[in-house]
Amino acid sequence: MKSTIVKFTVKPEHKDTFATTLKEAQAATQKEAGNKEIKVFASKTDENVFFVYERWADKAAITSHDNEPHTKKLMEVAQTALQTAPIFYFLGDTNPLPDHSKSANPEDDVFIIFFIFKLKTAFRNQLINQFEDHITHTRKEEKGNILFDLYTVDDQEDTLVVYEHWRKESDVWDIHFNQPYAVKTGKLMEEAVIGDLKQYMNFVKEI
Repeated sequence: MKSTIVKFTVKPEHKDTFATTLKEAQAATQKEAGNKEIKVFASKTDENVFFVYERWADKAAITSHDNEPHTKKLMEVAQTALQTAPIFYFLGDTNPLPDHSKSANPEDDVFIIFFIFKLKTAFRNQLINQFEDHITHTRKEEKGNILFDLYTVDDQEDTLVVYEHWRKESDVWDIHFNQPYAVKTGKLMEEAVIGDLKQYMNFVKEI
C-alpha cells in the first residue's frame, strides 16, 4: 500500500473551477482498480488551498493514475489555475499501520488535520518510536479519535506527516493533548521540530 498527499495553492479567480475539476477527478479516480481511497479537502484558513489524500495498492497504481485522462485534465487546468507548482508528498507507512476502519457518526462535526513538519534529523527515529506508542494509545483509548496516522516522506529524511480525524475539535484540544503520551510527544517535538509547530498545521474540511 502506498499513500500520497498533494497540496494545491490556487489563484483566487480560478478557485471554483479548480475545485470542480478536482471533484470530477476524484470521482473518476475512485473507479481505478489500484485506488483504495481518495479524499479532497479545502483549507479552513485559506480558501485557495486544497489537499488531496490518496491511498494506492502500489507504486504501479500511481504511475497508471498519472496517465489517466482525468489526471491529465486536472494537470492542464492546474497550469492556469495554480499560483505555484503543486507539492507532492509520497508517503511511507509507519507502525502501527494506517487504520481507516472507523467512520464518523452523523452528529460528528469532524475535525481534520494535516500536520506536515520539518524536524532535526537526529530526532527522527526517537520521534517515530514515540509516535508508535502515542498512536497506539490514541486509537485504543480515545473515543473522539477516528483516524490517526504517521507517515514518513520519500526522499525527505527531515519531514514527517501526521494525518488525523476527530469527532469534534474539542476532542483534540481539551482531551487528547492532556493525555500523558501526548504530553510526552509534545515535549519531544518542541526539541525536534524546526521552528514554530503551528506553522505546519493544516486544518481542513472535506469537500
